[in-house]
Amino acid sequence: MLAGLLAACVGAAPRSARTSEAALVTAPASLVDPFIGTSNWANDFPGADLPFGMVQWSPDTPSRPHGGGYEYRDSAITGFSLTHLSGPGCDGAGDIPVLPTIGAVDTSATEGFSHTHESASPGSYAVTLDNGVTTELTATPRSGMARFTFPSTTAANLLFKLSGSQAGDSRTAFTAVSDTEVSGQVTSGGFCKASNTYTVYFDMVFDRPFTSHGTDAATAAHRPATPAPSTPPGAPDAANPLRLHGTEPTPSQSAPAARGALNDGHVTFDTTRSHVVQAKVGLSYVSVANAAANRATENPGWNLTSVRNAALHAWDSALGRVRIAGGTPARRTVFYTALYHSLLHPNLISDSNRQYPGFDGTTHTVDRGHRAAYANYSGWDIYRSQAQLEALVDPQAASDTAQSMLDDDDQTGQFPKWSENNGESHIMVGDPADAILADYYAFGATHFDSAAALAGMIKEGTDANSNRPGLNYLRQLGYLPSDGTYGCCNFYGPAATTLEYDTADFAISALAGTLGDTAHQASFADRAQDWRNLFNPASGFIQPRDTSGSWTQGFDPTSGKNFVEGDSWKYTPMVPFNLHGLATAMGGNAAMAAFLDTDLSSFTGAGGHTDLGNEPSLDIPWEYDYIGRPYQTQQTVRRIQDQIWTDSPSGLAGNDDLGEMSSWYVWSALGMYPETPGTADLALGSPLFTRALVTLPSGHTLTIKADGAADNAPYVQKARWNGIPWNNAYAPAEAISSGGTLDYTLGTNANTAWAASPTSAPRSYPGAGH
Repeated sequence: MLAGLLAACVGAAPRSARTSEAALVTAPASLVDPFIGTSNWANDFPGADLPFGMVQWSPDTPSRPHGGGYEYRDSAITGFSLTHLSGPGCDGAGDIPVLPTIGAVDTSATEGFSHTHESASPGSYAVTLDNGVTTELTATPRSGMARFTFPSTTAANLLFKLSGSQAGDSRTAFTAVSDTEVSGQVTSGGFCKASNTYTVYFDMVFDRPFTSHGTDAATAAHRPATPAPSTPPGAPDAANPLRLHGTEPTPSQSAPAARGALNDGHVTFDTTRSHVVQAKVGLSYVSVANAAANRATENPGWNLTSVRNAALHAWDSALGRVRIAGGTPARRTVFYTALYHSLLHPNLISDSNRQYPGFDGTTHTVDRGHRAAYANYSGWDIYRSQAQLEALVDPQAASDTAQSMLDDDDQTGQFPKWSENNGESHIMVGDPADAILADYYAFGATHFDSAAALAGMIKEGTDANSNRPGLNYLRQLGYLPSDGTYGCCNFYGPAATTLEYDTADFAISALAGTLGDTAHQASFADRAQDWRNLFNPASGFIQPRDTSGSWTQGFDPTSGKNFVEGDSWKYTPMVPFNLHGLATAMGGNAAMAAFLDTDLSSFTGAGGHTDLGNEPSLDIPWEYDYIGRPYQTQQTVRRIQDQIWTDSPSGLAGNDDLGEMSSWYVWSALGMYPETPGTADLALGSPLFTRALVTLPSGHTLTIKADGAADNAPYVQKARWNGIPWNNAYAPAEAISSGGTLDYTLGTNANTAWAASPTSAPRSYPGAGH
């Protein structure tokens, strides 16, 4: 009793009465800083776009980081490309760079600039280049608009660097339709050395005639790499060291597109009397005609201010689904910028007439009852927390995305894994579509053919396919052996991939249970426990095994061999659906606590321990909740927020991976995390802000209040749910569906008694056999 009284006193909140409530943010887009994540290899971009839009009109700089194309430390711009990917680990997009220049036409030109003459906000970007040209950019979902203000000159050029897609091009075309319109196309692809290709078409009109135009033969600086030959049958995979995203060579799936002519284009204006040239451009992945229709449909006028304001309004609407109050200005900026980055992908790929290019190489029409088709899935990354956030904030887009994934499965016989536009790259490992689809459904995006989704997931988890090479080993051995034969589809890291398949299997089980399929719920939950076959009680680690059943020789928990972008320190805790079972296998909660204490002694990978700049470590800080120590989750998550996230260009550690890293911050700032894929289970931390209101897909509201919230006060002293004391380290089951009010009192000292009992831990799912 005395110990309990002391704990209560030591952990008391710094104030005895609730402070007056701070005002909720009313214009969240105004708090976004698109320059966050444009350095330190986060690979984000600062240009104009809309939530999940097709167009990202953004500057590229000479360093041209993967996907984002813009490095804040550079001092020159090579062009303003119309497509970008936010934070991947390989070259991609960066299609159709346009650059304003003065004087003689030189399609290899670059122009200097200074950040003092540059600005960006959601849906808008502007810069004055050293050559005196001011470029202002904005966007609609499928089109872009620009205003170029030139000095007085007879040689005001717009260069179309069509051969300048980030991964190179295999063919380009440029046509002057009239003296106020140009159109064309580029074919690119080869994401992470894969064989995928896509063609993007454009049509641009000007508000005044150009005086001349032309094309120039070009040699692209980068080209899609020739895929590596397929692994000979029967040959074991080579050992794989620790890798950055996507650097593993990809076996050939189909021949790359035949290389055609590579030409850049240009138009020239006389700006001696009027200095302003306005342009509107439409994109399409189907045809030039569709590109022109997208432009005409979405932006029929010439009012750039109106289009820019509409883009800002669209962002305010999307970001306003999560409204916060309190916190420092810097924290609010980091939060809404992270939410902004979380809502950039996946991207529209269907046109205003509902046509889109399928994975089968033919043109399709958006399914009846759906608004659009989507593309660009960084599957291995986003299933962890971005998919859940997408469903929560925009259930319509998430539902349409889910249906798009079903269409991809119909067209090719498999769900997308890491796809770029309408082509699969097979980059990374596992079968992430299972978790993504189940995540969407669990978090309220249910407007898709869930029965067909489950059927496809079960088929992919049962019959041999290129998304799950080595499926036969799961049946025979219950794990993927390090000396196995896989032969296709970018397979590597068998120990890590086994865990990825376990997560996919559990997600299938979760969706099956939700839809009433109890047989598959049980069978896939049981197979998800295959992680036990790689857990070595003697070492306390997940270890690779050979086909003989022996532990693979030379195991070192700090080695990346047989793992994927990590080691056993990072992967041993990756059993997010059965952490109670993992703790028991380790010898109990105290043993797991000791493991986590060591693992989380570094957030940057030092000593082989957690790297919170990469996905395999994202679940780990929340796992103290499962062993009676939620105060350590509260403390650790706050330290990560403090050490990794700032309101600066370098304020994000590691590739943003199409919004996955940013989504982690959003969840953590709300004081919760979707630890268990395929479910709406939320492990609790502590909120950063005094109040947050989340508009749920159901239309209800989840309100989170935190009296005493401050950077140095991460510790939960007590909590209430709808006015009733809440002493659990997980959110109530109805929090995401029906909403309610979760009310915290926070303090500067740990209350080790709060939610510490075994019954207060978030749920684990051991399967029927355990």
